[in-house]
Amino acid sequence: MKLNHVRSLEILSCMCKVLTTEEIKNLTTKQEKFVETAIIQAAERGLVEFITHIFRVNPNLAKTTDDKGRNLFQVAVECRQAQVFNLIHGFNKDTKKTLMSLTDDDDNNMLHMAGLFSPFAHTNRIRGAALQIQKELQWFEELESMASPEDLEAVNDTHDMKPRDFFSKNHIELVKEGEKSMKETATSCTVVCALIVTMMFAAAFTVPGGNNGDDGIPILLNRTAFRVFIVADAISLFTSTTSVMLFLGILTSRYAEEDFLISLPRKMILGLLTLFLSVAAMMIAFAATLFLIFPKDSWIAVPTNLVTAIPIASFIWMQFPYLVEIFISTYMPGTFDKNVKLNLGKVRFAV
Repeated sequence: MKLNHVRSLEILSCMCKVLTTEEIKNLTTKQEKFVETAIIQAAERGLVEFITHIFRVNPNLAKTTDDKGRNLFQVAVECRQAQVFNLIHGFNKDTKKTLMSLTDDDDNNMLHMAGLFSPFAHTNRIRGAALQIQKELQWFEELESMASPEDLEAVNDTHDMKPRDFFSKNHIELVKEGEKSMKETATSCTVVCALIVTMMFAAAFTVPGGNNGDDGIPILLNRTAFRVFIVADAISLFTSTTSVMLFLGILTSRYAEEDFLISLPRKMILGLLTLFLSVAAMMIAFAATLFLIFPKDSWIAVPTNLVTAIPIASFIWMQFPYLVEIFISTYMPGTFDKNVKLNLGKVRFAV
């Protein structure tokens, strides 16, 4: 693969020699069409290295359009190729504004492109419908922050719709799938949390060793293991109760489109985190109880306590990656980079 990459760069270097501003005038119509097709296909597939090399030798090729009249940045948005779209920041402010206003043959501007789906978008690579709609909303929010008020109100020819309405219309099914995914996860986790609440609440009043019949003080109160048990039990009870409230908040949410951007993912993050803490604390309470029951038989307590790590490890293995993915997607998306420097400010686009 490395050898293929090196050879591809060598071929690209040869191509660039005949694509300079001076040499490209000597190309035939068929050769020009081949170059334009290659640039559009590179935008569809996110081959930012290819496009960067081409732009550096001939910035005017940034005006390339496909057979639908879409420039490569519109194609990049439709195919959700963030690295290619980030090249737009290599232009100056006025040129970026012009690019955002350009329309294709159906009068779709850049924001309308966010409402379209392409097979090259690979949305299914994102885990779960909820994260997929979140990523789609992040794309629209980014484009909206760059667009002018006129672009936000522009309507297309095929549907006579504004960008936001066009986006919502084409994402109805994905929002429904995201709602279903969120509810299924929240329902399952609520059942688990409710069981932990029940067990930890009962354990708090049936402490190991029992209570003194005269004053009700626990008999093993002065044992370190007993104090660990009480603290772990309390933590597990409080965190599992909090987790139940958070998951109930997800189940009773209105599931509006914008809720998938921050509100619902935040509740899911906190719910899964508190659920993890409650499971871990429950296992610690169980381990402390074993040391209280078998104070002198460590050969029984120690191996048994090691087995208690299995539920925690299982939770980390199955749910923690999902928790990390939601956290990164919500608070550290890192999809868009506005620090691209390509010195493309001299290119002029006509609206």
